[in-house]
Amino acid sequence: MPMFLKKGAILIADAHYPNHNKSLIDILKALDSGNVHCPQLILMGDIFDLLVGGSSYLKKLFKTEIELIDKLAKNIEVIYIEGNHDFNLKPLFKNVKIFTIEQQPAVFKYDNKRVALSHGDRYEMKLSYKIYTKLIRNPIILKLLPEFIAKNKLANMSNKKICKKIKNFNNLAKSIAKNYKADIVIEGHYHQGVIIDNYVSLPSLACSGKVGVFNGESVEFVKFAL
Repeated sequence: MPMFLKKGAILIADAHYPNHNKSLIDILKALDSGNVHCPQLILMGDIFDLLVGGSSYLKKLFKTEIELIDKLAKNIEVIYIEGNHDFNLKPLFKNVKIFTIEQQPAVFKYDNKRVALSHGDRYEMKLSYKIYTKLIRNPIILKLLPEFIAKNKLANMSNKKICKKIKNFNNLAKSIAKNYKADIVIEGHYHQGVIIDNYVSLPSLACSGKVGVFNGESVEFVKFAL
């Protein structure tokens, strides 16, 4: 069944909540109250600094945020593209459409265009990183890990410097785009907030305070006055 990208869709990437960003909650609340309107909300991964389905600690810690996102999904279409900091999410949400890394890119239609969405950590990655992403998503391994590891990992994320410009990103973007069969490619992960040909690297909400808004042709980077 084809999926359709809607004009006016809001795309939020790399909020890295709660250590690096608090405006995520303001945006979610504004959508819930109707102060901000959109037909479709797409969470492009790394929305949380750490959110893993199966962790009772993280589920309890982010209970309010999880419930708010799921509540929004009753009124507007909410899509969650899993990232490398938030994955195995299906047990946490009843109403949200989840795309795992294996299901990415998620390909949407808009008019006669193919628009491919991915968090951004699937293509042009080192083999060591690919092995790591497989291991951290393995439900058996996750079950064996004690809860204090999630707690410590989340706390340690506050010291990580996540906002920086990537040298020669132009070349990397063009290499990534070659892996897609799409008219428009939209990714998060890199925190760059640039458009290179048909490739959109979304801004990190944590770094810039901006989200993407799909205008029918491409993506505009917008900062809400909340």
